[in-house]
Amino acid sequence: MTGHLRYDAGKDNYIDLMELKLMMEKLGAPQTHIGLKNMIKEVDEDLDNKLSFREFLLIFRKAAAGELSEDSGLSVLARLSEIDVSAEGVKGAKTFFEAKVQAINESSRFEAEIRQEQEEKKKQADEQKQRREAFKELQSAFK
Repeated sequence: MTGHLRYDAGKDNYIDLMELKLMMEKLGAPQTHIGLKNMIKEVDEDLDNKLSFREFLLIFRKAAAGELSEDSGLSVLARLSEIDVSAEGVKGAKTFFEAKVQAINESSRFEAEIRQEQEEKKKQADEQKQRREAFKELQSAFK
C-alpha cells in the first residue's frame, strides 16, 4: 500500500472541480461554478486546475495564516472541515482528504446504483405497457 490517496473519484490523487463541488455540497456549503474555479485557482500552484494533497494542505495553512479572503470558498472549506493543521498536522488533513474523497466516491457510486434501479423499473413499466397495447390490439382484431 503506497502512501498515496486510496480514494478519489477519478482515482488520480487529485480533487478536481466536480469532486470539489461534491465535497462542498457535502460540507453544506455549495459553491457556484465560478466560486469553485476560484477556490482551485487560489492554491493551484502547478496550474493543472485540480488540487493535489499538497495544494489541499495549502488551504489550511493559508487559513491558519489568515491569508484567505472571507468570502472565498476556501475559507468556508477550512472552517467547515475543522482541520487544525497546526494541531493535527498533515495527518489530520490527509485523513480528512481521503475520507472526503472516499465519501464522494461512495455517494456517486450510490447515485449510480439508484439511477440504474430507476432505469430498470422504467424499462419494466414500458415493457408492460407495450404488452398491454399489444393485447388490446389483439382483442380489437377479434371484435
